[in-house]
Amino acid sequence: MQYFPLFMQLRNQRVLLVGGGDIATRKARLLSKAGAHLVVVAPAIESELEAIVVATGGEMHRREYQHDDINGVVLVVAATDIAAVNKQVSIDAQARHLPVNVVDSPALCTVITPAIVDRSPLVIAISSGGEAPVLARMVRAKLETLIPASYGRLAALASRFRERVKQTFSSADERRRFWEDTLQGPAAELIFSGRDADAEQLLQARLSASANDTCQGEVYLVGGGPGDPELLTLKALRLMQQAEVVLYDRLVSPEVMELVRRDAERIYVGKRRSEHAVEQTAINQMLVNLAREGKRVLRLKGGDPFIFGRGGEEIELLAENNIPFQVVPGITAASGCAAYAGIPLTHRDYAQSVRFVTGHLKTNNANLSWPELARVDQTLVIYMGLIELEAICAGLIQHGRLPTTPVALIEKGTTREQRVIVSDLANIARRVVAESVSAPTLLIIGEVVKLHRQLSWFAPDAPVID
Repeated sequence: MQYFPLFMQLRNQRVLLVGGGDIATRKARLLSKAGAHLVVVAPAIESELEAIVVATGGEMHRREYQHDDINGVVLVVAATDIAAVNKQVSIDAQARHLPVNVVDSPALCTVITPAIVDRSPLVIAISSGGEAPVLARMVRAKLETLIPASYGRLAALASRFRERVKQTFSSADERRRFWEDTLQGPAAELIFSGRDADAEQLLQARLSASANDTCQGEVYLVGGGPGDPELLTLKALRLMQQAEVVLYDRLVSPEVMELVRRDAERIYVGKRRSEHAVEQTAINQMLVNLAREGKRVLRLKGGDPFIFGRGGEEIELLAENNIPFQVVPGITAASGCAAYAGIPLTHRDYAQSVRFVTGHLKTNNANLSWPELARVDQTLVIYMGLIELEAICAGLIQHGRLPTTPVALIEKGTTREQRVIVSDLANIARRVVAESVSAPTLLIIGEVVKLHRQLSWFAPDAPVID
């Protein structure tokens, strides 16, 4: 992160604006909205800028910039079309440790002005660090369409009730939960439809009822997908932002974890074949205990929680203890990784069925149903098969699959680190060792692998090893 985002209080504070043309006028519009006391210095000042300064009680000096102009100000903005003047303003401001913004010159800035979505008192700022201002404006335009103007009135409603909510709820978690329910519930809908008075009455009633309520915990069992955060469902993202505690495993990508609410407590419970950070029974009990404490608990798992994710075992204990829970499916690795590798799992010319199998069983060996898996008219997808890869290939060959059967091993699928190693049953194990492959991986076996080169589309520069 090149710049630390920070909102600055400018009401009744002196702000120096060097420049009197169109660019300076645009800056003055924003600064005046923030209540700044404008001090404008320029040989010529256009009429709109002059009107803004007069209307807000600012100052105008129709002359060239002087070093002493920065005395007594809290912020400096250079908005002239003369590079030498802008540079000098920046040098003078930095010499006095004053924040300075120079329009269209990131190298001369110590602060930058973002693109803004104004729903006061709710203000959203978008910045590219000065690297791509047009992209920042495009993002702002999208947000303008997504966020109704009435969000400002909703924020004002929350402000009016803030102190009473503090008095009603003793803990920060209870207050947070109340506001989350309020700001996306019936009260918000009343605000959006212009019924502000009805929304106030509803909040009054809710606070009166909530004073005697017992906080009820809940567990969200959410599939985080194979790695690409854009594959998350909308419901998954919403619950990820609501959870107060997150239990996550090693298959959840860092990019997906970035979307979890920042102030949530994070507990790593990842498991590898040879090492268990937390035993499964302990994870199950932890979910129960946290929910009983009144927490909103997110159990975030890679892929889909009900496909080799042991999600069923976790919610069994929740159900036994009458803990409310929700299950949000995720895109499983088989469909996500195969699609990003350009391998259709079924194709009428190659495979009429697909079978998902785990190569990591409770007995820690590949004790699979070989005759069923060796059928030639199906695609075989094997999760967690890296350790037993050699045994899996030997078992399939022994039970009838040709040694030349195409195989693809996908490493870190759907991420920018994705690698696809394409070989056959006879040689894939040797290739994997040679390429120093590491988990997470997915194994796809069958004739559909032949389509990889033709249909591959994701990350065209990613390594493909044939």
